[in-house]
Amino acid sequence: MQYSFRFFVSWILSAVFMYAAFYFWHGIFLNDFSNITFSKTLFMLLAALVYLVISFIVYRVYEMRLLNQYVPSTLLRGILSGLLVGFTLFSVITVLGISFTKHMTMTYMLADCLWQMAEQVIGGIIISIGKAVLYEPKPEEA
Repeated sequence: MQYSFRFFVSWILSAVFMYAAFYFWHGIFLNDFSNITFSKTLFMLLAALVYLVISFIVYRVYEMRLLNQYVPSTLLRGILSGLLVGFTLFSVITVLGISFTKHMTMTYMLADCLWQMAEQVIGGIIISIGKAVLYEPKPEEA
């Protein structure tokens, strides 16, 4: 994997779109931010950093040799990498007990899992679009 213009644009745009989806879900739709007990500005800044890391991981999964070998479609590879990272992230968060709610029901867990995967699928799709659309000249060999 090369850290090139295509990588940086796809990575950053993916993080921005996932962060926007996170803000919509937790900040507007569920209004979870009212449960935060410390500075909301600090929380949002840390969340932005976390989404940069998540986007990087989605990009790395997207570029995995196994996915490149068995999934020729760039869009499908983006969706699969988002699903894989989203489910893994949801699993880790659930096991660690990190949540905005105190009363975890099976319905809430299912909705949270589906939304987490949807966020990362959005990121994976943005990465696949960036890989397909952004032009990157290849250097000539001597």
